[in-house]
Amino acid sequence: MSIFNAQATASIQICRIMRPDDANIVGNVHGGTILKMIEEAGCIIGTRHCNTQNGDRCVAALARVERTDFLHPVFIGEVAHVSAEITYTSKHSVEVQVNVLSENIVTGAKKLTNKATLWYVPLSLQNVAKIIEVPLIEYSSPEQEEAGKKRYEAQKLERIETKVRNGEIIMSVSLPEPYTVAFSQSSLIHLIGPSDCTLHGFVHGGVTMKLMDEVAGIVAARHCKTNIVTASVDAINFHRKIKKGCVITVSGRMTFTSNKSIEIEVFVDADPLVEAEKGKYRAVTAFFTCISLDKENKPLLVPPLKLEGEEEQKQFEEGKARYLQKKAKRLADKECQQ
Repeated sequence: MSIFNAQATASIQICRIMRPDDANIVGNVHGGTILKMIEEAGCIIGTRHCNTQNGDRCVAALARVERTDFLHPVFIGEVAHVSAEITYTSKHSVEVQVNVLSENIVTGAKKLTNKATLWYVPLSLQNVAKIIEVPLIEYSSPEQEEAGKKRYEAQKLERIETKVRNGEIIMSVSLPEPYTVAFSQSSLIHLIGPSDCTLHGFVHGGVTMKLMDEVAGIVAARHCKTNIVTASVDAINFHRKIKKGCVITVSGRMTFTSNKSIEIEVFVDADPLVEAEKGKYRAVTAFFTCISLDKENKPLLVPPLKLEGEEEQKQFEEGKARYLQKKAKRLADKECQQ
Protein backbone atom coordinates (compact mmCIF):
# COMPACT_ATOMS: atom_id res chain seq x y z
CA MET A 1 0.00 0.00 0.00
CA SER A 2 1.22 3.49 -0.85
CA ILE A 3 2.18 5.99 1.84
CA PHE A 4 1.09 9.60 1.44
CA ASN A 5 2.66 12.70 2.93
CA ALA A 6 0.24 14.05 5.54
CA GLN A 7 1.21 17.68 4.97
CA ALA A 8 0.57 17.45 1.22
CA THR A 9 -2.73 15.63 1.19
CA ALA A 10 -4.21 15.62 4.67
CA SER A 11 -5.09 19.16 5.77
CA ILE A 12 -7.73 21.66 4.67
CA GLN A 13 -9.36 24.85 5.90
CA ILE A 14 -12.87 26.14 5.28
CA CYS A 15 -14.41 29.37 6.51
CA ARG A 16 -17.84 30.98 6.65
CA ILE A 17 -19.35 34.14 8.08
CA MET A 18 -21.93 33.53 10.80
CA ARG A 19 -25.42 34.82 9.98
CA PRO A 20 -28.60 35.35 12.04
CA ASP A 21 -29.93 31.94 10.96
CA ASP A 22 -26.93 30.34 12.68
CA ALA A 23 -27.56 31.90 16.09
CA ASN A 24 -29.93 32.08 19.01
CA ILE A 25 -31.93 35.13 20.03
CA VAL A 26 -28.96 36.86 21.72
CA GLY A 27 -26.52 36.31 18.86
CA ASN A 28 -24.59 33.26 20.09
CA VAL A 29 -24.02 30.82 17.25
CA HIS A 30 -25.70 27.46 17.93
CA GLY A 31 -23.39 24.64 18.95
CA GLY A 32 -25.06 22.49 16.30
CA THR A 33 -23.97 24.95 13.59
CA ILE A 34 -20.33 24.61 14.68
CA LEU A 35 -20.57 20.82 14.97
CA LYS A 36 -22.02 20.63 11.46
CA MET A 37 -19.12 22.67 10.06
CA ILE A 38 -16.63 20.48 11.93
CA GLU A 39 -18.16 17.34 10.44
CA GLU A 40 -18.26 18.83 6.94
CA ALA A 41 -14.54 19.58 7.13
CA GLY A 42 -13.82 16.08 8.43
CA CYS A 43 -15.90 14.44 5.70
CA ILE A 44 -14.19 16.47 2.96
CA ILE A 45 -10.67 15.69 4.09
CA GLY A 46 -11.44 12.03 4.86
CA THR A 47 -13.14 11.42 1.52
CA ARG A 48 -10.43 13.26 -0.39
CA HIS A 49 -7.66 11.25 1.28
CA CYS A 50 -9.32 7.86 0.82
CA ASN A 51 -9.75 8.51 -2.91
CA THR A 52 -6.03 9.22 -3.50
CA GLN A 53 -5.47 5.57 -4.43
CA ASN A 54 -6.71 3.45 -7.32
CA GLY A 55 -9.73 1.21 -6.90
CA ASP A 56 -13.29 1.76 -5.73
CA ARG A 57 -14.37 5.35 -5.25
CA CYS A 58 -15.61 5.91 -1.71
CA VAL A 59 -17.05 8.40 0.76
CA ALA A 60 -15.89 8.86 4.35
CA ALA A 61 -18.67 7.99 6.82
CA LEU A 62 -18.58 9.38 10.37
CA ALA A 63 -18.12 6.61 12.94
CA ARG A 64 -17.30 8.47 16.15
CA VAL A 65 -16.74 11.93 17.62
CA GLU A 66 -14.59 12.23 20.72
CA ARG A 67 -15.42 14.67 23.53
CA THR A 68 -15.74 18.17 22.10
CA ASP A 69 -15.37 21.29 24.25
CA PHE A 70 -16.82 24.68 23.35
CA LEU A 71 -14.07 26.96 24.66
CA HIS A 72 -15.57 30.32 23.65
CA PRO A 73 -18.82 31.45 22.03
CA VAL A 74 -18.99 32.49 18.39
CA PHE A 75 -21.18 35.47 17.45
CA ILE A 76 -23.16 36.69 14.45
CA GLY A 77 -20.87 38.56 12.04
CA GLU A 78 -17.74 36.65 13.01
CA VAL A 79 -15.95 34.35 10.56
CA ALA A 80 -15.46 30.74 11.63
CA HIS A 81 -12.22 29.22 10.32
CA VAL A 82 -12.39 25.42 10.46
CA SER A 83 -9.09 23.63 9.90
CA ALA A 84 -8.93 19.84 9.65
CA GLU A 85 -5.95 17.50 9.53
CA ILE A 86 -5.60 13.74 9.27
CA THR A 87 -3.49 12.64 12.21
CA TYR A 88 -3.74 8.84 12.07
CA THR A 89 -4.83 6.10 9.70
CA SER A 90 -5.47 2.43 10.43
CA LYS A 91 -6.34 -0.17 7.81
CA HIS A 92 -10.01 0.85 7.72
CA SER A 93 -10.31 4.15 9.59
CA VAL A 94 -9.13 7.75 9.53
CA GLU A 95 -8.60 10.05 12.50
CA VAL A 96 -9.28 13.72 11.77
CA GLN A 97 -8.47 16.49 14.24
CA VAL A 98 -10.34 19.76 13.77
CA ASN A 99 -9.80 23.23 15.24
CA VAL A 100 -12.21 26.14 14.97
CA LEU A 101 -11.04 29.75 15.19
CA SER A 102 -13.46 32.66 15.30
CA GLU A 103 -12.38 35.96 13.72
CA ASN A 104 -13.84 39.38 14.43
CA ILE A 105 -13.45 40.92 10.99
CA VAL A 106 -13.75 44.45 12.39
CA THR A 107 -10.99 44.21 14.99
CA GLY A 108 -9.07 41.28 13.50
CA ALA A 109 -9.12 39.45 16.85
CA LYS A 110 -9.08 35.66 16.67
CA LYS A 111 -9.69 33.02 19.31
CA LEU A 112 -9.75 29.24 19.46
CA THR A 113 -13.35 28.18 20.07
CA ASN A 114 -13.44 24.42 19.46
CA LYS A 115 -11.22 21.36 19.23
CA ALA A 116 -12.59 18.01 18.06
CA THR A 117 -11.42 14.55 17.04
CA LEU A 118 -13.47 12.54 14.57
CA TRP A 119 -13.12 9.00 13.20
CA TYR A 120 -14.25 8.03 9.70
CA VAL A 121 -14.50 4.79 7.74
CA PRO A 122 -14.47 4.82 3.89
CA LEU A 123 -17.50 3.13 2.29
CA SER A 124 -17.52 2.07 -1.36
CA LEU A 125 -19.88 4.01 -3.62
CA GLN A 126 -20.60 0.77 -5.51
CA ASN A 127 -21.39 -1.25 -2.39
CA VAL A 128 -22.18 0.69 0.78
CA ALA A 129 -21.55 -2.43 2.91
CA LYS A 130 -17.94 -2.61 1.69
CA ILE A 131 -15.28 -0.80 3.72
CA ILE A 132 -12.29 0.35 1.66
CA GLU A 133 -8.71 0.13 2.85
CA VAL A 134 -7.30 3.49 3.84
CA PRO A 135 -4.08 4.89 2.30
CA LEU A 136 -1.49 5.24 5.05
CA ILE A 137 -0.05 8.63 5.91
CA GLU A 138 3.54 9.51 6.65
CA TYR A 139 4.29 10.46 10.26
CA SER A 140 6.87 12.97 11.39
CA SER A 141 8.20 10.53 13.98
CA PRO A 142 7.66 6.99 15.33
CA GLU A 143 6.36 8.57 18.53
CA GLN A 144 3.61 10.39 16.60
CA GLU A 145 2.53 7.14 14.96
CA GLU A 146 2.56 5.27 18.28
CA ALA A 147 0.47 7.97 19.97
CA GLY A 148 -2.06 7.76 17.13
CA LYS A 149 -2.20 3.99 17.44
CA LYS A 150 -2.95 4.26 21.17
CA ARG A 151 -5.81 6.69 20.44
CA TYR A 152 -7.14 4.28 17.81
CA GLU A 153 -7.06 1.29 20.16
CA ALA A 154 -8.67 3.28 22.98
CA GLN A 155 -11.60 4.51 20.88
CA LYS A 156 -12.07 1.06 19.34
CA LEU A 157 -12.32 -0.53 22.79
CA GLU A 158 -14.75 2.13 24.02
CA ARG A 159 -16.99 1.69 20.98
CA ILE A 160 -17.14 -2.07 21.60
CA GLU A 161 -17.95 -1.55 25.27
CA THR A 162 -20.67 0.97 24.42
CA LYS A 163 -22.21 -1.40 21.89
CA VAL A 164 -22.27 -4.23 24.43
CA ARG A 165 -23.69 -1.99 27.15
CA ASN A 166 -26.43 -0.44 25.03
CA GLY A 167 -27.21 -3.44 22.87
CA GLU A 168 -28.56 -3.38 19.31
CA ILE A 169 -32.19 -4.19 20.02
CA ILE A 170 -34.51 -1.25 20.56
CA MET A 171 -36.83 -2.03 23.44
CA SER A 172 -40.43 -1.98 22.33
CA VAL A 173 -42.66 0.66 23.85
CA SER A 174 -46.29 -0.02 24.52
CA LEU A 175 -48.18 2.02 21.93
CA PRO A 176 -51.86 2.88 21.75
CA GLU A 177 -54.04 0.76 19.51
CA PRO A 178 -53.68 1.58 15.77
CA TYR A 179 -56.28 3.87 14.20
CA THR A 180 -57.07 5.57 17.49
CA VAL A 181 -56.62 9.28 18.19
CA ALA A 182 -53.81 8.56 20.64
CA PHE A 183 -51.90 6.41 18.14
CA SER A 184 -51.43 9.14 15.55
CA GLN A 185 -51.34 12.34 17.63
CA SER A 186 -48.03 14.16 17.19
CA SER A 187 -46.11 17.25 18.26
CA LEU A 188 -43.20 19.38 17.07
CA ILE A 189 -41.18 21.71 19.30
CA HIS A 190 -39.50 24.75 17.76
CA LEU A 191 -37.50 27.66 19.21
CA ILE A 192 -38.49 30.95 17.57
CA GLY A 193 -35.26 32.51 16.33
CA PRO A 194 -34.42 35.78 14.57
CA SER A 195 -34.92 34.35 11.08
CA ASP A 196 -38.50 33.34 11.99
CA CYS A 197 -39.53 36.87 12.91
CA THR A 198 -40.61 40.18 11.47
CA LEU A 199 -38.69 43.41 12.12
CA HIS A 200 -40.86 43.86 15.21
CA GLY A 201 -39.67 40.60 16.74
CA PHE A 202 -42.85 38.58 16.25
CA VAL A 203 -42.98 35.29 14.35
CA HIS A 204 -44.07 35.36 10.70
CA GLY A 205 -47.48 33.76 10.24
CA GLY A 206 -46.07 31.69 7.40
CA VAL A 207 -43.51 30.06 9.69
CA THR A 208 -46.27 29.02 12.08
CA MET A 209 -48.53 27.74 9.31
CA LYS A 210 -45.73 25.66 7.77
CA LEU A 211 -45.07 23.92 11.09
CA MET A 212 -48.80 23.35 11.57
CA ASP A 213 -49.07 21.75 8.14
CA GLU A 214 -46.08 19.50 8.88
CA VAL A 215 -47.71 18.24 12.07
CA ALA A 216 -51.03 17.64 10.32
CA GLY A 217 -49.20 15.64 7.64
CA ILE A 218 -47.40 13.54 10.26
CA VAL A 219 -50.67 12.75 12.06
CA ALA A 220 -52.40 11.72 8.83
CA ALA A 221 -49.41 9.65 7.64
CA ARG A 222 -49.26 7.77 10.94
CA HIS A 223 -52.93 6.88 10.59
CA CYS A 224 -52.91 5.91 6.92
CA LYS A 225 -49.29 4.80 6.33
CA THR A 226 -49.48 6.31 2.83
CA ASN A 227 -48.59 9.45 0.93
CA ILE A 228 -50.51 12.41 2.37
CA VAL A 229 -51.41 15.79 0.88
CA THR A 230 -53.23 18.76 2.39
CA ALA A 231 -56.65 19.26 0.82
CA SER A 232 -57.84 22.32 2.73
CA VAL A 233 -57.38 24.39 5.85
CA ASP A 234 -60.26 25.88 7.78
CA ALA A 235 -59.92 29.39 9.18
CA ILE A 236 -56.62 29.71 11.06
CA ASN A 237 -57.10 31.75 14.20
CA PHE A 238 -54.08 33.66 15.49
CA HIS A 239 -55.20 34.35 19.06
CA ARG A 240 -52.00 35.92 20.39
CA LYS A 241 -48.65 37.05 18.98
CA ILE A 242 -45.59 34.84 19.40
CA LYS A 243 -42.37 36.69 20.27
CA LYS A 244 -38.79 35.89 19.40
CA GLY A 245 -37.32 33.54 22.00
CA CYS A 246 -40.54 31.62 22.65
CA VAL A 247 -40.55 27.84 22.44
CA ILE A 248 -43.64 26.71 20.59
CA THR A 249 -45.23 23.28 20.72
CA VAL A 250 -47.27 22.45 17.62
CA SER A 251 -49.65 19.56 18.36
CA GLY A 252 -52.07 17.71 16.12
CA ARG A 253 -54.80 15.13 16.70
CA MET A 254 -57.37 13.48 14.49
CA THR A 255 -60.97 14.49 15.03
CA PHE A 256 -62.85 13.00 12.07
CA THR A 257 -62.49 10.64 9.09
CA SER A 258 -64.73 10.26 6.08
CA ASN A 259 -64.18 7.64 3.40
CA LYS A 260 -61.45 9.68 1.71
CA SER A 261 -60.53 12.54 4.03
CA ILE A 262 -59.05 13.16 7.46
CA GLU A 263 -59.66 16.15 9.70
CA ILE A 264 -56.84 17.10 12.06
CA GLU A 265 -57.07 19.75 14.76
CA VAL A 266 -53.78 21.59 15.23
CA PHE A 267 -52.80 23.79 18.19
CA VAL A 268 -49.81 26.06 18.69
CA ASP A 269 -48.86 26.70 22.31
CA ALA A 270 -46.17 29.27 23.15
CA ASP A 271 -43.83 29.26 26.13
CA PRO A 272 -41.95 32.58 26.64
CA LEU A 273 -38.79 31.25 28.27
CA VAL A 274 -37.20 34.66 28.84
CA GLU A 275 -40.43 35.99 30.39
CA ALA A 276 -41.43 32.82 32.17
CA GLU A 277 -43.66 34.68 34.58
CA LYS A 278 -46.14 35.24 31.74
CA GLY A 279 -46.70 31.49 31.46
CA LYS A 280 -47.65 29.33 28.50
CA TYR A 281 -50.53 30.30 26.26
CA ARG A 282 -52.42 29.01 23.23
CA ALA A 283 -51.47 31.16 20.26
CA VAL A 284 -52.96 29.57 17.12
CA THR A 285 -55.60 26.94 16.26
CA ALA A 286 -56.92 25.46 13.02
CA PHE A 287 -58.42 22.39 11.36
CA PHE A 288 -56.53 20.79 8.47
CA THR A 289 -58.09 18.33 6.03
CA CYS A 290 -55.79 15.79 4.36
CA ILE A 291 -56.29 13.01 1.85
CA SER A 292 -54.45 9.74 1.33
CA LEU A 293 -52.95 8.99 -2.10
CA ASP A 294 -51.62 5.87 -3.79
CA LYS A 295 -48.47 5.68 -5.94
CA GLU A 296 -50.42 7.06 -8.92
CA ASN A 297 -51.61 10.01 -6.80
CA LYS A 298 -55.19 8.70 -6.73
CA PRO A 299 -57.26 9.03 -3.53
CA LEU A 300 -57.38 6.02 -1.25
CA LEU A 301 -59.95 4.94 1.29
CA VAL A 302 -59.09 6.15 4.79
CA PRO A 303 -59.09 3.64 7.66
CA PRO A 304 -61.96 4.50 10.03
CA LEU A 305 -61.05 6.29 13.25
CA LYS A 306 -61.53 4.20 16.39
CA LEU A 307 -63.08 6.39 19.06
CA GLU A 308 -62.39 6.06 22.77
CA GLY A 309 -64.57 7.94 25.23
CA GLU A 310 -67.29 10.56 25.09
CA GLU A 311 -64.93 13.47 24.33
CA GLU A 312 -63.58 11.83 21.17
CA GLN A 313 -67.13 10.92 20.11
CA LYS A 314 -68.17 14.55 20.58
CA GLN A 315 -65.20 15.82 18.55
CA PHE A 316 -66.00 13.29 15.81
CA GLU A 317 -69.61 14.49 15.55
CA GLU A 318 -68.49 18.11 15.41
CA GLY A 319 -65.98 17.20 12.69
CA LYS A 320 -68.68 15.36 10.77
CA ALA A 321 -70.88 18.46 10.90
CA ARG A 322 -68.02 20.58 9.50
CA TYR A 323 -67.43 17.97 6.78
CA LEU A 324 -71.08 17.91 5.71
CA GLN A 325 -71.25 21.70 5.77
CA LYS A 326 -68.20 22.00 3.49
CA LYS A 327 -69.56 19.29 1.21
CA ALA A 328 -72.88 21.09 0.88
CA LYS A 329 -71.10 24.37 0.13
CA ARG A 330 -69.02 22.71 -2.62
CA LEU A 331 -72.17 21.32 -4.24
CA ALA A 332 -73.89 24.70 -4.01
CA ASP A 333 -70.89 26.47 -5.57
CA LYS A 334 -70.79 23.88 -8.34
CA GLU A 335 -74.46 24.42 -9.14
CA CYS A 336 -73.97 28.19 -9.27
CA GLN A 337 -71.18 27.78 -11.84
CA GLN A 338 -73.34 25.68 -14.15
